Amino acid sequence: MSTQAATQAAAAAAPAPTPPPASVLKQGRGVVKLVLSGDSIIIRGQPKGGPPPEKQISLSNITAPRLARRANPNIEGSVETNDEPCAWESRENLRKRIIGKEIYFVVDYAPSNDRCYGTVYLGTSIEGENLTELQVSEGLAEVRKVNVRSDNVAHNHLIELEEQAKVNGKGKWAQPTPEGAVRNVTWNIENPRNFVDSFHGEAIPAVIETVRDGSMMRASLPNTHHQIQFILSGIKCPMIRRDPEDPKKEVFEPYAAEAKFFVESRLLQRDVKIVLEGVSNQNLLLATVLHPNGNITELLLRDGFARCVDWSITSYTQGPEKLRSFEKQAKERNVRIWKDYVPKVQDIDPKEKNFHGKVIQILYADSIAVKLPNDIIKTIHLSSIRPPRYDDVVCKPTQSKHEGGATKGKGRALYDVPYLLEAREFLRKKLIGKKVQVCVDYIKPASSETDVVGGFPERTCATITAGGINIAEALVSKGLVKVVRHRQDDDSRSAHYDSLLAAEQRASKTGKGLYSKKEPVPRHVTDVTGDSAKNLLPFLQRANKFEAIVEYVFSGSRLKLFLQKESRLITFLLAGIECPRGARNGPQGVMSGDPFSEEALAFTKEYCMNRDVKVQVESLDKAGSFIGWLWIDDSNLSEMLLDRGLSRLHFTAERSSYYKQLQAAEEGARNSLINMWENYEEPKEKVVVEEPVERKANFRNVFVTEVTQQLHVYCQFADNGPKLDQLMEQMRTSLASDPPLPGSYKARRGDFCAAKFTMDDMWYRARIEKVDGERVHVHYIDFGNKEIIQAARIAALPADYNTHVLLPQASEYALALVQAPEDIDSLGDAFDTMCSLVGTQQFLVNTEYKDTYDHVTLLNKDTKQDVGKSLITDGVCTVAKRGEKRLGKLLSEYNKEQDKAKKAHLNLWRYGDITADDATEFGFKKSS
Repeated sequence: MSTQAATQAAAAAAPAPTPPPASVLKQGRGVVKLVLSGDSIIIRGQPKGGPPPEKQISLSNITAPRLARRANPNIEGSVETNDEPCAWESRENLRKRIIGKEIYFVVDYAPSNDRCYGTVYLGTSIEGENLTELQVSEGLAEVRKVNVRSDNVAHNHLIELEEQAKVNGKGKWAQPTPEGAVRNVTWNIENPRNFVDSFHGEAIPAVIETVRDGSMMRASLPNTHHQIQFILSGIKCPMIRRDPEDPKKEVFEPYAAEAKFFVESRLLQRDVKIVLEGVSNQNLLLATVLHPNGNITELLLRDGFARCVDWSITSYTQGPEKLRSFEKQAKERNVRIWKDYVPKVQDIDPKEKNFHGKVIQILYADSIAVKLPNDIIKTIHLSSIRPPRYDDVVCKPTQSKHEGGATKGKGRALYDVPYLLEAREFLRKKLIGKKVQVCVDYIKPASSETDVVGGFPERTCATITAGGINIAEALVSKGLVKVVRHRQDDDSRSAHYDSLLAAEQRASKTGKGLYSKKEPVPRHVTDVTGDSAKNLLPFLQRANKFEAIVEYVFSGSRLKLFLQKESRLITFLLAGIECPRGARNGPQGVMSGDPFSEEALAFTKEYCMNRDVKVQVESLDKAGSFIGWLWIDDSNLSEMLLDRGLSRLHFTAERSSYYKQLQAAEEGARNSLINMWENYEEPKEKVVVEEPVERKANFRNVFVTEVTQQLHVYCQFADNGPKLDQLMEQMRTSLASDPPLPGSYKARRGDFCAAKFTMDDMWYRARIEKVDGERVHVHYIDFGNKEIIQAARIAALPADYNTHVLLPQASEYALALVQAPEDIDSLGDAFDTMCSLVGTQQFLVNTEYKDTYDHVTLLNKDTKQDVGKSLITDGVCTVAKRGEKRLGKLLSEYNKEQDKAKKAHLNLWRYGDITADDATEFGFKKSS
């Protein structure tokens, strides 16, 4: 029978309900997009400015076995069904023959414009293969025998083909039913991770069943009959979402429909191979689809339909670099999703882009200080990583500083946060003192301070390599730092960002560092000061030479050392030398540093900072700092400083076994006239100047504003009183007209501020001595008194009233030739006596000598009563010994008053002569 006759017969055999609308096509052509089953397909037209129209065609007069369906949770009563025998074979027979190919169709009946029943031919005309006859002849569809006239030639031909298939036992007519005719479909995967691992990264055959959007698909695995939903590794296409107000309506992001069509036209129902590469946090499989004509992931990126995503790009087994390269090409061409893309170009000088230098300091777990060949020191931050935080640890310590487990005092993140010290130590051992190559990736702009976080200066972020190793990647692979998650549109990131992400993924899988399932060992580091330093001294002296790490350098000869084995921090002073002192805060404000103090500090920093050193402790100073010797690679640091003319020999060096070496080093620097000795001249013969015999009297009018427990006095010079009164009045007026906002001023130790005195609630100038949370210790610089007040009662000191306008007016003095008792009770009696002698009267003060403080004679201006002599007369103090000839007369007068007090057994002398046997139990100590 001819094809034309079969077509006419098929038309006669088709059901004849109401006529179709006039607009419905009677025949046409299209490309097969999807094979729904053995008797139903979806075709599409040619794309014109967007995805083309589609039409569903069911083959007339036949019924194919029904495919299995999963239960729809959104439909009540929906249940899972299995394949009818040979349903999958029927669908596959049709799919393999026609998918993606052009067909010609003749409509028999059309309920709507986008759906019809008809006859389909493979090719561009009815001369092609009849798909209905194909399915029936292979025994993969059954002929319907309802409402068909007996003289329908086409229908009778189908019946003949069906009978022949039955005779030959083809398809569904085979007896018995062949094994595998009904699939055992697995719709849900219980353990996605194990499922992925079971394929060991091999490419497995698959058929793409559905394309949800450009990067999300569903596929069937013919070998195992798993139905898997996956997303493409490393990329993300514009999404298609459900409208929250109308769930049946889909909302398309720009280029979402185009991306979907791009994938459908190439992959839908094609035989492909899939490489399962990972699992997302939502348990979605990550995969790469391989087609003989290309990799769809790379094609989507190249044509601007997708962008790289950091969270899954490390799973892409063929290398993230290729994906980044394709994305970069699309950005440069401004295609599709990148049409408005404007690159953020940072203006970095090529000379400053790549350079090398020597690492002289590890600033933190992600930053170092590099000394360049031109001696400039540059701070470099490692790109795209950050130091660990307490919350990063997978297994939290059972007791932490957040739960009261930390040591008292100010917390030190370097030692308290798990793995932060390990990260710093890794950098220290790998880099300190080594040459590194620096490649600047980006410059992070400065940020201003907020209520939540502090401000940061501009940061140079770079990739640092040493010995061919990317230091940031090495840190990440050990689980010691975290990779920063940049915004998708942020190109300011490491040039090796994908390698960092891959290293972090490996560290997480292997449970290293922050990702370890073991609880981190708590670390208790003690900063040794005061009495604890005295207790530690014998132990360190017995240890002779021991190892330490230089944590910080305060000056050329003052360092902070970390004793790792003992978990102790100590302040250490170099013995045998005297280094220039740097700038510091003093009672009169900031004091400038001595010449060559900065050079000495820089030298010690370069050679010692973060280095392993050996230390020998000899003694302890009053402030709790240990004094001794320090060696770097068997070189004595004291000797090195002397040799470079950055320190002088101290007289205490004569007692040490290293005196000759130190003396020779200083002599060499002096002869070379370097640094401190550059203007040195050989000393000339000294002219002996006889000490003056007569005491100089230059009394000045003062008001005593404060008496301390140590019997010191704070005085204001009377001639400066009007200036101070005027300044106080103007400052208070200024603060009253523009009152400071409580809490807006951040108190810092050593700063000058305005403080509201508790007794009169008035503003005064003060200096901050200590900050203890919301409690601030202040010293009123114009009156000498101190108190502890709330932080809300202090404010920034206006510049017009600072110390450069008027120096602090309260000067501290000690009484000349007066020795205060050391016994607390006796000292209290002396304090009470002195307070009764010092009132609101005006006094005269004369400086007699200097010994740490100016020691003065204090006379009542009206009565000419000597306050110091009166304390000795009352027996509450003793006479201090001094050898100056000019003080002989005054000393004789004081001794006479002391003898009278002895005879009268007053106060200290009530039990006899306390100087006879150095009776310290009476509160007396011999003055030197």
